[in-house]
Amino acid sequence: MPLYAVLTGLILGGVIMAIAKYNPFAAYAALFSGAFGSPTAIGNTLAGAVPLILAGLGIAVAFRTGLFNIGAEGQYWVGAMAAVWVGYHFPTMPWIVHVPLALGAAMLAGGIWGGVIPGLAKAFVGAHEVITTMMMSYIAILIAHFMVENGPMMAPGYVPQSPTVAASATLPPILPAVFLNSNLSDAFFIAVAAIVVVHIVLFHTTLGYKLRAVGFNARAARYAGMNVPLYTVLALGVSGVLAGLAGGVQMLGVDLQLTDTFQSGYGYTAIVVALLARNNPIGIFFASVFFAALSAGSQIMQINAGVSANMTDVITGIIIFFVATDRLYGYWSQKMRPRRPSSAAAIISGKGESPQ
Repeated sequence: MPLYAVLTGLILGGVIMAIAKYNPFAAYAALFSGAFGSPTAIGNTLAGAVPLILAGLGIAVAFRTGLFNIGAEGQYWVGAMAAVWVGYHFPTMPWIVHVPLALGAAMLAGGIWGGVIPGLAKAFVGAHEVITTMMMSYIAILIAHFMVENGPMMAPGYVPQSPTVAASATLPPILPAVFLNSNLSDAFFIAVAAIVVVHIVLFHTTLGYKLRAVGFNARAARYAGMNVPLYTVLALGVSGVLAGLAGGVQMLGVDLQLTDTFQSGYGYTAIVVALLARNNPIGIFFASVFFAALSAGSQIMQINAGVSANMTDVITGIIIFFVATDRLYGYWSQKMRPRRPSSAAAIISGKGESPQ
């Protein structure tokens, strides 16, 4: 179904281009060239996939527990703020200590922002996590703006931005001689390691089993003796930890400072990534690379083929639609499936044998 959704999105996107009198083949060729046409393009595509992978893993953990975390964008920026703050402080600290400290601060900030208020409100008051995570996301984004607009993180001068992260807190680039001038850093290895860890925890540990059990049926899990409120808070907290880590690695590996003009959309795109991957950690890697490729190749598509870069948003919307219709199709196919008569009904109708 995910492959069907992607192919359908690309085909319908091509039809829309053709109706608008553009050449869809030239547009997709330019899109592919912008995403994978050179080592630099490949490096930028993989670099763009890193925050999507981490935030997508966080969304998937929440989904697996029956929760809908749409506040990953706010958790991303809370983690980014924490990582930058630690990153430009302590400039004399050794790299092997400074980087883990900054990333740990990002994870802690994201986990608290995602788990404490939304998690506790969901577990003990019944407040819906869609509302609480969404509102917390707006608060986080506005706090980030405040911090660099004459706030405590504003660098000396008149430009609303934070100081640059110290060299001891930056993530070094991967094979700079190969991926020339790309943004690919060691953050890629962190994302791959996170995929492995989340996959093992979800599917090969008791903790993962309990989280998934609560997601499948909270009432049955409670009847089996599981502490449902605890695992609700834990799931949203872990989701926030991963989204905060996404903001941390992006700041330490690519942006290196927080500016007033910041915007990413990674937290929102991560929801689509998790849905497309069916909350499978391995599938999240490929879904993240796909959406990163759309973003990286859109500018080249606009330059070479004249097709607006916003066409990639149209394709994304079509993919979301067909991913959503998967559940609708399953619901209606089950409704329309003819029911087999029970043994009692068969006996009454005279089509079955009477019991001996």
